Amino acid sequence: MDVVDISRWQFGITTVYHFILVPLTIGLAPMLAIMQTVWYKTGNEAWLRATKFFGKLFLINFALGVATGIVQEFQFGMNWSEYSRFVADVFGAPLALEGLIAFFAESTFIGLWIFGWGRLPKKIHLACIWMVAFGVNASAYFIIAANSFMQHPVGVEWDNERGRPAMNNIIALLTNNTTLAAFPHVVAGALLTASTFVAAIGIWWMARTTWRARQLELKADGAKAELEDTKSPTLAEATPAQLNADAKEMWRPVTRFALWLVIVAGIGTILTGDLQAQIMFKQQPMKMAAAESLCKTEHNASFSVLSIGRQNNCDHIDHVIAIPGMLSFMADHKFNTEIKGVQELQKEYEQKFAGNPAHKGQNYAPNLFVTYWSFRAMITWALGSVIIALGGLWATRKNRVVTSRRFGFLALLLIPTPFLANASGWIFTEMGRQPWIVAPNWADNLDPLRTSMLVQQGVSNNSAGVVLGSLIVFTLLYGALGVVWFALQRRYIREGPAAPGVEHAALEKAEGDGKLSFAY
Repeated sequence: MDVVDISRWQFGITTVYHFILVPLTIGLAPMLAIMQTVWYKTGNEAWLRATKFFGKLFLINFALGVATGIVQEFQFGMNWSEYSRFVADVFGAPLALEGLIAFFAESTFIGLWIFGWGRLPKKIHLACIWMVAFGVNASAYFIIAANSFMQHPVGVEWDNERGRPAMNNIIALLTNNTTLAAFPHVVAGALLTASTFVAAIGIWWMARTTWRARQLELKADGAKAELEDTKSPTLAEATPAQLNADAKEMWRPVTRFALWLVIVAGIGTILTGDLQAQIMFKQQPMKMAAAESLCKTEHNASFSVLSIGRQNNCDHIDHVIAIPGMLSFMADHKFNTEIKGVQELQKEYEQKFAGNPAHKGQNYAPNLFVTYWSFRAMITWALGSVIIALGGLWATRKNRVVTSRRFGFLALLLIPTPFLANASGWIFTEMGRQPWIVAPNWADNLDPLRTSMLVQQGVSNNSAGVVLGSLIVFTLLYGALGVVWFALQRRYIREGPAAPGVEHAALEKAEGDGKLSFAY
């Protein structure tokens, strides 16, 4: 591999690592705000316990997300300095807004939220978590606005003196139709991830508490019982009646809230994804063709569920199972729409960029294997959330609670699926844009010959060995952080929330001493 390949691998690996944490942060913050709002309005301690329990998991995720996210910006200077120079006058504004408005806001208010339990007035403390929810979503918006410029450049003019695009309309940049479609899709995917996370943990805890209650009852009757050795405050000293009450009064309502949110977020993800597909058809037709490995132009183009063959060789691809007309329908909701194939689009790009020597012999098609299967992986992994939602709603119907340990364990096993769906979607989005690091835009009075940039034009002048060395270091470091993240999440999920009455007592004590201290 040359320096371009290694640089791409490094950026891809660090981005996927980081983005595993991002959806949970974006989605869980507003869920925590809703949970705390319910407690504030009703005084029901179950929602306070749920808020502090999932808040602890949120803080672990947030801290590691910040640590991995910082490296993302370092990448621009380390391996992609030419790209950074090219987009410097454009990216400065949204990235500055992300830091000054979004990140500073979420960091400040998350500190007040952590240290302010019982010290700040309840209404002010509640406002802090809502500000955190606003901050994490605003941060996502500004990052997506920057990324959307790479997908569809707008709001710029060519600066002859500097030899790069210069922003002349920040409103156009922030209201790019690519941004307006991508942002709700990202938020819907994040809510799907967070709600699946909360619902799966709730299902597991419901099954765990009802199982322990049954085992304690068997033990009391002198029968053989299977009791796990647990350090959980909600399990260790609780009676069967208390355990059953906890399953019904805390875990069931919290889980039902998350399960219904899975349904809403899932529908939102589908609708916003459909909007993105229509925009992609107009702005990046090569990505649309690559999603299907469609080599030749077709009317009534099918969407294949399965294809075999040499995926990157158009002469050796066989679509085995296909849905007739579905790809055309995805493009503009018409089954007979013409979808241009990879081969024809390649010829069109060759003609358009024939006068630029940097494009001589350029293959304008992305890696068809990656785009084809990442698109299908995105859809397939999302089915894990569907299983949890439908199974959980059925198991908790008519005021019932989950009693099956098998279903509880299955729910835990399915937690990674929405994370993988989000990662697969971003792999498709970014790999499908290749070989462009900034894709050409033939509309909006821009010169695509100058405002676009190929990947190989954006790398730094580093040796392959230097980049490979940093790639190995980052991969090992991120792997270690991944182990830490998993270990901490596993520990506190197993420990569970505080026992009933403990959180109220802690708040009363905090109000009495008036000192700010770490809440967890």
